[in-house]
Amino acid sequence: MPELNALLSASSGNILAIVLNYFLGYLLYEKTKTKLLSSKTGVKAYGYGHIYGYYALLLSWLPIIGDPLTLVAGVVRLKFVWFVLIAGSLRIARYYFLTLVV
Repeated sequence: MPELNALLSASSGNILAIVLNYFLGYLLYEKTKTKLLSSKTGVKAYGYGHIYGYYALLLSWLPIIGDPLTLVAGVVRLKFVWFVLIAGSLRIARYYFLTLVV
């Protein structure tokens, strides 16, 4: 398989996965928000999500913690366009560097 096809296939599949994670978090917003705002620590975490959410997305390319971060981005309701630009471009960059290595 040519490298460009592999890069496009892997990147598009991964971007679809993070979009699904975002919308799952978006759908869980009401249930999660009431639970979070009922505790002092939850209020603090919810506030940090709004303040540092986009910065945390810079770690979304990592294999283990990346998917939960994309779910939390939906719960915190970060702007979708910025979410896709940041997380999607990092996923493309990850696969691009993998094609260079392999």
